Amino acid sequence: MRIAFCCTHTTAEPWVERLRAALPEAQIEAWVPGAPQADHAVVWTPPQQFIDEQPGLKTLFNTGAGVDALLRMRLPPSMTVVRLDDAGMAVQMAEFVCQALVRHMRELDLSESQMRQGQWSFRRPRLRVDFPVGILGMGVLGRRVAQAVAHFEFPVRGWSRTPQTMPGVECFHGPEGLDAFLSGTRVLVCLLPLTPQTEGILNRKTLGRLLPGGYLINVARGAHLVDEDLLALLDEDRLAGATLDVFRKEPLPEAHPFWRHPKLTLTPHTSARTLRDETIAQIVGKIRAMERGEPIAGVVDRGRGY
Repeated sequence: MRIAFCCTHTTAEPWVERLRAALPEAQIEAWVPGAPQADHAVVWTPPQQFIDEQPGLKTLFNTGAGVDALLRMRLPPSMTVVRLDDAGMAVQMAEFVCQALVRHMRELDLSESQMRQGQWSFRRPRLRVDFPVGILGMGVLGRRVAQAVAHFEFPVRGWSRTPQTMPGVECFHGPEGLDAFLSGTRVLVCLLPLTPQTEGILNRKTLGRLLPGGYLINVARGAHLVDEDLLALLDEDRLAGATLDVFRKEPLPEAHPFWRHPKLTLTPHTSARTLRDETIAQIVGKIRAMERGEPIAGVVDRGRGY
């Protein structure tokens, strides 16, 4: 069995060494142009040349949960794409969303600003019941975030493409359930996969349906958000603010107005990072299961886009 490693902007040697240790029966090499045909590949944003030179690949194992970049490439129909189920990302995402949520609800930005100005003052406590949190996308990451938010006793709502149930979460689904989901949500957390159907879903119409003083936390993909619509709603005081971890162009261009807007908290796509050892263990387990003819989780439905 031959495995190719092709992850751009990643130092290959530590990954290849650990893959070899975990899968000693395989021949594992970092890809270079002209390399021999491999059976499987571990990838992150590979160049099209890699795909074109490896037409016999059985499986692409993506080292992240989002596969939108891969699905925009020319992939042979027979090639299976497999995404990460979790590999340590879900708990990171839950941590990130909870800190953004609590920071907003408890007005900690304002408190810190006043303290820097030498002001010692208190804000009237705000109630969790007044800040229903809506999780847009109830996959592995969304469900873990919903569980963490519920632990802090916020009301939690969830929206998914198809019906789901989860204890303690008011669930909505499908286009017909989106309006009701949004209209009862004050803090909206986007955890959707990026597909043609979800691109631009965070726009004036949808964000404008949130409860007064709505707040957005986007940790999915920058292309979910219509930047100009968010800025307009902030300037009109239709939204109280937003925490953005992802952007249409990354790094965020220096001239982008997001940098200077006082109601925005920005982070550099760091809400959930790939953890190497957990990722390798998951991929190796899936390769071995496939070689035994067993089904695996995380196989991407190209028609749905995730």
